[in-house]
Amino acid sequence: MTKLRPKIVKLAQMVGGLAGVMNKITEDSPEYMALECVVSDEQADVALTMGLRKPRTAEYVAKKSGKSVEDAHKVLMELAQIGVCKVWHEDGQELFWVNIFAPGMLEMMVNNREQLEAHPQIGRAFELYTRTRLAPMTPMLPEGMAMMRVIPIESSLDGVEGVEPWEKLSYYLDKYDTFCVSDCSCRASRRHMDEGCGHLEHEMCLQMGSGAEYYIKTGRARQITREEAKEIIHKAEELGMMHEMPHTEELGEAFAICNCCGCSCFSMRIASLFRTPDAIRSNFTAEVDSSKCVACGQCVENCPVNAVQLGQRLCAKNPAPEKKVRTVRDHLWSEKDYNLDYRENRQDVAEEGTSPCKTACPAHIAVQGYIKLASQGKYREALALIKKENPFPAVCGRICPHGCESECTRGDMDEPIAIDEIKKFIADQELNSEHRFVPEKRHNYGKKIAVVGAGPAGLACAYYLAIDGYNVTVFEKQEKVGGMLTLGIPAFRLEKNVVEAEIEVLRELGVEFKTGVEVGKNVTLPQLREQGYKAFYLAIGAQGGRKLGVEGEDAQGVITGVDFLREVNLGHDVKLSGKAVVIGGGNVAIDVARTAVRTGADSVSLFCLESRTEMPALNEEVEETLAENIAINNSWGPRRILTENGKVTGVEFHKCVSVLDKDGRFAPVFDEENIKTVEADCVLLSIGQSIQWGGLLEGSKVQLGRGNTAVADSLTYQTAEPDVFVGGDAFTGPKFAIHAIAAGKEGAISIHRYVQPGQSLTLGRDRREYHAFDKSNVVMDGFDNAPRQQIGHNPQAKISFKDTRMTFTEEQMKKETERCLGCGAAQVDSYMCVGCGQCTTKCKFDAIHMVRTHNSTPDTYEHLPMKMAANAVKRVGKIAVTAVKEIGK
Repeated sequence: MTKLRPKIVKLAQMVGGLAGVMNKITEDSPEYMALECVVSDEQADVALTMGLRKPRTAEYVAKKSGKSVEDAHKVLMELAQIGVCKVWHEDGQELFWVNIFAPGMLEMMVNNREQLEAHPQIGRAFELYTRTRLAPMTPMLPEGMAMMRVIPIESSLDGVEGVEPWEKLSYYLDKYDTFCVSDCSCRASRRHMDEGCGHLEHEMCLQMGSGAEYYIKTGRARQITREEAKEIIHKAEELGMMHEMPHTEELGEAFAICNCCGCSCFSMRIASLFRTPDAIRSNFTAEVDSSKCVACGQCVENCPVNAVQLGQRLCAKNPAPEKKVRTVRDHLWSEKDYNLDYRENRQDVAEEGTSPCKTACPAHIAVQGYIKLASQGKYREALALIKKENPFPAVCGRICPHGCESECTRGDMDEPIAIDEIKKFIADQELNSEHRFVPEKRHNYGKKIAVVGAGPAGLACAYYLAIDGYNVTVFEKQEKVGGMLTLGIPAFRLEKNVVEAEIEVLRELGVEFKTGVEVGKNVTLPQLREQGYKAFYLAIGAQGGRKLGVEGEDAQGVITGVDFLREVNLGHDVKLSGKAVVIGGGNVAIDVARTAVRTGADSVSLFCLESRTEMPALNEEVEETLAENIAINNSWGPRRILTENGKVTGVEFHKCVSVLDKDGRFAPVFDEENIKTVEADCVLLSIGQSIQWGGLLEGSKVQLGRGNTAVADSLTYQTAEPDVFVGGDAFTGPKFAIHAIAAGKEGAISIHRYVQPGQSLTLGRDRREYHAFDKSNVVMDGFDNAPRQQIGHNPQAKISFKDTRMTFTEEQMKKETERCLGCGAAQVDSYMCVGCGQCTTKCKFDAIHMVRTHNSTPDTYEHLPMKMAANAVKRVGKIAVTAVKEIGK
């Protein structure tokens, strides 16, 4: 065991304040850990002469320490540089002050950047102190009396009566004349522990008055104007940050404003980790007006303490009993009451569940939210809300399988809301470049990121990285960008000007596209690393077809469906003639059959293993296929392909009795006595897609699994090659575009965290785990029976590559939005809410407001022991009453 330095021990005990008195100092104590590595015995002696929280002059210290004034001043300035004491001028005097360890000294020590890099144990000590020393104190802290306290976002207090001046940030911004901005000390410490949450530390927190003078003088911060301070606060609020201030001085005196995130802030752990939010709360609590709430989820995602969750607005036939929650107010408190995994177990949805539409959407788009905004004619706002999760609403409005509609609560009454048609109407507003929504960049991080594959997953990843200011280059081996959106889906379902319009937004965000470049052939991943790319997102899709494994499939005239569609979409001269047979029952097979009609086939027949009800293709697409006189032959499987002189002449099918076995696995059974032969001049195989990596992964550690998909973490999408992430069909196998888009956003989140030093890929990350309420338990009485609006078709464009489907008129759109039951709403846990007001700034529906629920006034640090003692007496009484009640039950 290392022998302790007595003077450092004494200093540690002094600056530990209440915590120092309550704990024995050892070499593992956070106070000792931080001080021992940078403070000499001489410096400790000088600091001890000053006492705790007493403004002293160099002359006073010189007299107490027996040093000359010059020598005393030299040591004091060394201590100030280290962060042990603060220095400022007041009434013509230079003053020095040793503050408590936290908040105070530790932040100042961490904010010496060079010192933290040389001695990262200071950052670890900050985390350890604010966890282990606060743990026994938090249950005893009176309401609003923690050394750091939440101060609401000022706009959230608009309309609230009786707000005191000291409860507003503007009071402090107007009071002081000197301002500076420094790094966030909590996030800097987290970074050195490789526990960052993705919120970065650079220039986040403000100092004012004497605090600013000290930070500027010692090089810890950049001096700014009052207006710049206001801009930084506003920017932080836009990014989802909330505010805290140290409350250890006289009322209305404070020298710092922290712009905090709940996932890294050490002070916020009083609420999140220890579940004792009263100690740091403001005097306000958020309340939801469920009649206005549309469960968009913005309040939920931005709440720093997970106090807001999405729940059910519709009345339940059998309401769940009110859940009793233990609180520190009237219970003995121990570690079993903590939320130790608060950085990983965030819950977006209340126990009873929330809107089925938002739950069913793979990207969890705020369906109710954009429907409501559209009903109000706020199309740009609706578009902005959609694009928080999906950059391509016009595309998805045309091709999405709309699982949201399948699960729509209204569908249990009559017909579901035409969600995709509403989204299509909204999104079509920006096909005109004059109305295009291009989001503002949130940051300017600047690092180079490579995306391989310009399909929906790669494009979505590029979009969200570009918003954060990364320099993104998308490499695409084909000459056109868009992946399957451009080359796999025919124009009569998705016209290419729609895809191009939405891709143009990425170009405006600065994304660079390099087409005709196959990574692994024209350039390799190692070469791209040499060019400065810091991470890679591989989203090459499932661009290959699959063979049947039957006799004759290599004959001339047998083509895979995806190759056929690609050739057509690339504009090559593809001409069919005679009889075309399409094999497959999914959406691609439908597209292939309808495209065959448009490329000259005299007749087209589609054969699939599945029965009509089992077909994976969407019902509306099947109906459109039948309307084009394409014969669909269900429950037939190819037995062999007939050929003559190497050319296809027909297909022999056998009757499929069943597709799945009793366990639901694919295991078709055929009736070999029921054979059918069909003439064919060409056979188009659409029985699935394959992933073709080429040389992309050569020399890498990326592993491949079932179906040739890349093996990666299901949350982060990181592969065994740390700088390589994957997404879309290359990871999941063939799915819909919306699945790929959702994966693209998650990939962007992971890549941001990966390329920034010290950031965890998982800590503080929203898992976005949704579940719907029980629709059978919902009261449906009292709603209108308005019919679902129907879109028409343009008969003049029939049997061409023009999309025949029309878009809602504005009148139709408004009528359809009125059918929405608005079945989800946010709920606030008033105990956990700390009153920061962040939720109110994100709500576009005036559905959540701050109300005064408390009237506590902060006091000086010196009065805290008395306040804690008085609170303990009150709390003991409440605990006793609760214990008696619980025993009686």
